[in-house]
Amino acid sequence: MRKFNEYFNGNVKSIGFESTEGTATVGVMEIGEYEFSTSKIEIMSLITGELTVKLPDTEDWKVYKKGENFTVAANKKFQLKVIKPSSYLCLYK
Repeated sequence: MRKFNEYFNGNVKSIGFESTEGTATVGVMEIGEYEFSTSKIEIMSLITGELTVKLPDTEDWKVYKKGENFTVAANKKFQLKVIKPSSYLCLYK
């Protein structure tokens, strides 16, 4: 089953689906700054573009580019600065 999500006035859009690895979303993000909350562990892989990410319990921002990924623990907030329009795959555990 597909689930369509839209956040931040349409600047972030995703399609949820069940993959062989579990629940996942694939989406796109326009240039901007966003804060997300997690309810499960999230493993986000950048397909295209470039992000600067501030993970929970850290003070530093880190740049992620195409082909790189990061993990966010459940029940946390993280911040993104989308430097270039980007696409991603997010797996939920």
